Amino acid sequence: MVRLPLTAEQLAAGKRLGAQIRQARGDLTLGDVAQAAGISPETLRKIETGRLATPAFSTIAALARVLPLSLDQLAETCLARDDLENTG
Repeated sequence: MVRLPLTAEQLAAGKRLGAQIRQARGDLTLGDVAQAAGISPETLRKIETGRLATPAFSTIAALARVLPLSLDQLAETCLARDDLENTG
């Protein structure tokens, strides 16, 4: 199966998601959060930096479980559009 390249909108959503997760992690170490969520530290690092723009739902759900974030908050971040934020 061939994976299509991500759109600019998907890449931007991945960066917003990563920034939100990084902020929620606060002073917790990357390793501690990754271990608690059952993912590798490298996967969490890629999500936080936006290099993994479309992580699996189960990964996001696991992070929401261990961080002070809800799935609703994460969904809003992913669905927010830069062009809507600049309209007014």
